[in-house]
Amino acid sequence: MPIIAAAAKLPAAAVVITFPMHWFTQLFLLFLLLSTAVRSWLNQRQRQAVLDHRDAVPAAFAGQIDLAAHQKAADYTLSLSRLGRLDMLLDAVVAMGMTIGGGIQWLDRLWQAAQLPSLWHGTAVVITAVLLMSAIGLPLSLYRTFGIEARFGFNRTTWVTFVVDLLKGLALSLVLGVPLLYVILLLMERAGDGWWLYAWVIWSAFTLFVTWAFPTFIAPLFNKFTPLSDETLRQRTEALLERCGFASKGVFVMDGSKRSVHGNAYFTGVGRNKRIVFFDTLIERLQAPEIEAVLAHELGHFRLHHVRSRLVLSLLMGLGGLALLGALAAWPEFYHALGVMQPSPHAALLLFMLVLPPFTYFFTPVSAWWSRKHEFEADEFAARHANAGELAVALVKLYRDNATTLTPDALHSAFYDSHPPALIRIARLQQLRLKHA
Repeated sequence: MPIIAAAAKLPAAAVVITFPMHWFTQLFLLFLLLSTAVRSWLNQRQRQAVLDHRDAVPAAFAGQIDLAAHQKAADYTLSLSRLGRLDMLLDAVVAMGMTIGGGIQWLDRLWQAAQLPSLWHGTAVVITAVLLMSAIGLPLSLYRTFGIEARFGFNRTTWVTFVVDLLKGLALSLVLGVPLLYVILLLMERAGDGWWLYAWVIWSAFTLFVTWAFPTFIAPLFNKFTPLSDETLRQRTEALLERCGFASKGVFVMDGSKRSVHGNAYFTGVGRNKRIVFFDTLIERLQAPEIEAVLAHELGHFRLHHVRSRLVLSLLMGLGGLALLGALAAWPEFYHALGVMQPSPHAALLLFMLVLPPFTYFFTPVSAWWSRKHEFEADEFAARHANAGELAVALVKLYRDNATTLTPDALHSAFYDSHPPALIRIARLQQLRLKHA
């Protein structure tokens, strides 16, 4: 059923009377309240766990991390958790304000004065809503970068760099996002009941393109990437790549120190556009055998098909999400229950983006568990092709230098953490070291 025609069957007077008591309104508010309450509870558990262990370094790390570094990590985690509480409250307020508070309805009426064609009107409303929500969250981002990160000695981002990054990100989002948004709205309006299947094909192609283009064309807009220059290290990495049967565009060093002193490494790209990337801050802190072990871990994600499986799952979840959106978009009460009196493709899209997170939040532990499983598997791959002991040493250095808490709350970690807790991961690496000695 076309969206506009379906909406016409519900009288406006009935909307006004039934809107406050509609069961879907109540369901949305219930899940929004529950997800916010659980987030707050887990946040408090994490704070308490870190505070309880702040004054003593865990025995397993006593010889590698001193008390001052441990307390710095605790204080850093506590600062981030305080910011997290503000963030979760802001999320709830924005979700309510844009939906039952009438935010989407207000933006729609605001753009009606421009008298744009329907598709461009819808595109303008969605872009304005996204920009508005980003602007609302900007103060917290500024506080994290120039408040928390600076206070703990991590930030190297200047105000100029921050603004330039913001403008580049905005321009890139408009260049890539506006055509995609326009096409999806076009399909919603004119492709019939099965529009969501065509939209999924377009969205999948877009996702694959961005994944392919990111290492070579997108990431260099923000950072400088140079081939690994250290001759000894380069020879070790090339030998490891050959042992693992990995062909890529090479191993690159990124100027992460331009913005932060945090160190990291990651695998990116698909097909022949694959890259292994080390932050320059990581290269400066680790010895060659440790870097080789970290590289072996990243190669494990590729050789064990973690990247591919995550991409496939993302596409399948996109298919399910668009199918659900297709059903909701044709249901008149979906709009009226959430503060929109005039159904439209762009209103359906915005409502779906805002309403879905409270419902999907409770699947977060499943995603986190799957990611931790992949990390364990990549560690085992590294133990077979490099040295588990060196990887453990490298990780401890990263825990220390990145101020990662060594004593997270177990439930908070199980719910959120994409990587295993430090104590568990290092203990397992020590077992792997003995196994492969």
